[in-house]
Amino acid sequence: MSPVSGRPRGEVRIVTRRMREYPEDSWTLSRALDDGGYEASRKVVTQMTADDTIELVKSSGLRGRGGAGFPTGMKWSFVPKDVFPKYVVINHDEGEPGTFKDRELAELDPHALIEGITIACWANQANKAFIYCRGEFALGSRRMDRAIREAYEKGFLGDGIYGSKFDLDIILHRGAGAYICGEESALLDSLEGFRGQPRLRPPYPAVKGLYAQPTVVNNTETLMALPAIIDKGADWYRKWGTEKSPGTKVFSVSGHVKEPGNYEAPLAMPLSEVLELAGGMRDGSEFKAVIPGGASAPLLTDLSVPMDFESLKDAGTMLGSGAIVFMDQTTCMVRNALVTTEFFEHESCGKCTPCREGTWWGVKVLERIEHGEGRPEDMDLLLDICDGIDGRAFCPLGDAASWALRSNVKLFRDEFEAHVSEGRCIFDGEHKQLVGARARGDEMEGGS
Repeated sequence: MSPVSGRPRGEVRIVTRRMREYPEDSWTLSRALDDGGYEASRKVVTQMTADDTIELVKSSGLRGRGGAGFPTGMKWSFVPKDVFPKYVVINHDEGEPGTFKDRELAELDPHALIEGITIACWANQANKAFIYCRGEFALGSRRMDRAIREAYEKGFLGDGIYGSKFDLDIILHRGAGAYICGEESALLDSLEGFRGQPRLRPPYPAVKGLYAQPTVVNNTETLMALPAIIDKGADWYRKWGTEKSPGTKVFSVSGHVKEPGNYEAPLAMPLSEVLELAGGMRDGSEFKAVIPGGASAPLLTDLSVPMDFESLKDAGTMLGSGAIVFMDQTTCMVRNALVTTEFFEHESCGKCTPCREGTWWGVKVLERIEHGEGRPEDMDLLLDICDGIDGRAFCPLGDAASWALRSNVKLFRDEFEAHVSEGRCIFDGEHKQLVGARARGDEMEGGS
């Protein structure tokens, strides 16, 4: 640990600074104002043009922190300038297994999110924003609702914010817990009151999104980085990361580590150093594999890979949501594949056949293997199922399910084959689930 605020060595706090430095009251308006809150949004509204704001964000190189990693400023530039009304929608529907950064960010610093939304709305000349909040985020939604009311009372929201002629309203909308609504077009359908299912694209949301009007959809963490960029400039933000992946990223670290939690670190930090941030593997554990970017990201067994968009792509996986799950020698990779595929099968909206049927069959074959009834040809059958989903599903949910399953089979095929040849799970009696769960069997040994 470093001597400053108990900060782990290597951590750089931009998005998480206020909540880490003032944990007792970081979510309150008084703390936000004492800490310089709302100065960046005041600056853009009263001193900068919309185009200047977009260009500054472009220069910073900020990329979406929700999974796709698309350049934020470029995304904004696609929005037609002469079509009104426009909308900004905040994707706060975080539901990727292993991901818990947006939940904590909004719970502990909702005013920073409101300020980031204001900057995005000014840049796109949108007078209305919608926060699509995951329904299970009870504490976060209450604090956001309170923060929004306080911002209205201070004149930071409503008619003529900061004494300007720019009006801005923010509406908090709670979803019903559907993971598919994390896909931006399904989110928009849900926000309009329809069943959350992905839309055929084009047209893209930037041209025809919410209520068939130009719409920008940004992730919570992405917007919360904006106040610091506006305040300190693009060059300052580029001090961290790489040319194509600048800045910092909040990593949700869990699994068989000593200190699971959210850690903000420069992009391109090697996985080995991220592991050190979380205190290393727990006592008695040996590293086996890691999920580097949420449940949909293909597995890695190499801890030297840098955590940035390009390096992870070159390694055959992706940064995704930044959820990092470290697994030790007690992890059954067949069960890991089964639990992951069950999640995607459960969350499939059912709109397209490859995803609806492919994930169902994947679960059935994996159950057969895990319960000792597998067949020698099942491994190739699983890979065939993945090929039948990948690139053929209507939206990325099906693709993600196939990526996760395929990597388990390819990297740990010997474990799958051992399950088949021995007619049982070879980890029975010692297997422990990753976080806060109990093991299968009579011993019921606790996880960490």
